[in-house]
Amino acid sequence: MDPKDIKKEYTNGEVTVVWQSGKCIHSGNCVRNNPEVFQPKEQPWIKIDGSSTDKIINTVNKCPSGALSFYMNKKQ
Repeated sequence: MDPKDIKKEYTNGEVTVVWQSGKCIHSGNCVRNNPEVFQPKEQPWIKIDGSSTDKIINTVNKCPSGALSFYMNKKQ
């Protein structure tokens, strides 16, 4: 796998955030809008339990490159 094109998923059970490294332009919108979740100096860098599902969705929607996306998990 090309290290420049990594795809990872992070879920809190309600929403799943998808990160595609190859699309990331490092705008920093995610970090500025939700630093409790998006922590680029940490491993893993997305701490999905750091804030509410609504705030996570709002932050992902501000990603200008499309590197971050999300989908809602099915209700049990």
